[in-house]
Amino acid sequence: MEQEKIKDKLGREFFRYVLPSMLAFALSGIYSIADGFFVGNELGDSALTAINVAYPLTAFIQAAGTGIGMGGAILFTLASASSAPEARNKYLGTALILLAFSGLLLTALIFFASPPLLRLFGAEEDILTLAEEYMRFIALGSLFQVFGTGLTPFIRNMGGTVTAMSAMIAGFVTNIVLDYLFVWVFPWGMTGAAVATVIGQAATFGVCLGYLIVKKQKPDFRFGGKCFHFAGKTLVLGLSPFGLAFSPNFMLIFVNFSASAVGGQFALNCFAPVSYAISVVLLLLQGVSDGCQPLVSREFGRDNARGARRVRNMAYVFALAVAAVCIAVMFIVRGGISKVFGASDEVAAEVGNILPLFIAGFLFVAFSRISTAYFYATGNTWRAYIVIYGEPLCLLLLLLLLPNFMGITGTWLSVPLSQALLAAVAVLLIFLYDRGQKRMERLRKE
Repeated sequence: MEQEKIKDKLGREFFRYVLPSMLAFALSGIYSIADGFFVGNELGDSALTAINVAYPLTAFIQAAGTGIGMGGAILFTLASASSAPEARNKYLGTALILLAFSGLLLTALIFFASPPLLRLFGAEEDILTLAEEYMRFIALGSLFQVFGTGLTPFIRNMGGTVTAMSAMIAGFVTNIVLDYLFVWVFPWGMTGAAVATVIGQAATFGVCLGYLIVKKQKPDFRFGGKCFHFAGKTLVLGLSPFGLAFSPNFMLIFVNFSASAVGGQFALNCFAPVSYAISVVLLLLQGVSDGCQPLVSREFGRDNARGARRVRNMAYVFALAVAAVCIAVMFIVRGGISKVFGASDEVAAEVGNILPLFIAGFLFVAFSRISTAYFYATGNTWRAYIVIYGEPLCLLLLLLLLPNFMGITGTWLSVPLSQALLAAVAVLLIFLYDRGQKRMERLRKE
């Protein structure tokens, strides 16, 4: 009876954490989609493609914030679960310093390095000009983006899941309203879309900061000789959520480059609406993985490995269900997705043909995302690294191989194949890890 009560409680907590997290992540991805919608309908295929090519740089800024914030938040939660308030406050203070430093550093790096990087990503001529215009203003707002994405995991791990979601909603609504004003009402084009995104991120940061003030959180900035110790632990652990947040963008970079090289401008234009569509699903799945992380870390911090596995298994079932629903919906509407972004009839027809190849990988992604989150939530960073960074490596190898034999179809097919291979790796790692844990539990009982 007691075990059933515990299961019911975990089930209720699971949805209380996961559903707001899903919505928050979906909204974070809709920033670029909103920009793409407004500039695509106003300026055409080239502007839509420019946003798509530039998005990995925007996503890198957000992923940096997510990595630092999630790394610090996990350590914050583990310290709280083990009754270590001093360490908890130090991890919060460390994360805030790292977020400020990375935000300032990224402002300079992205501002000056974006032109050669955009060319490396496959941007040329008009697309390059439009993408550069967009990124100049995105770079100047890096600090807001880093703090907005970095503070959200802390708020979620403090129990403020609704507040974290509200912060994202505030930023999203602000971005939509300003996109309409700056792109459609005032003809500011790419600059207007970028400024709208930055102000939206500032709104998210404002809500997060307000929560910390109201909750009277007291970050400890007095580190003494342990400054690098706390920073190092945060960054090492943060590499996993950083990689998880940025991994879809490795796909964008590699596929954009391959599509441009193999299929030219038309293939690049076709991939843009596809990437917008699948990015929403990938972010929903990331929302499930990050939403279950506080519960996994809490149970693991309490030395309750069985409870952590129970949360993970609930996440598997839910993520696979979300993936299946998304596959069905996107297959049905595949012919009209690109029209939302103002794509030409020729591009829209081709998108309808190739989209099924990409959505086929959603089930594999669902499993690997949850597995990765489980690993880094329990401090098993090297297993998380294998799954996270193995996927882009596998994708790169397939992109170097398959297009030589299959043309542009090989480019498209490389994405679901790489996802399937990494899901298989995740299955093996989970099996071996669970077997080791259960063996240790038996030995303790004996």
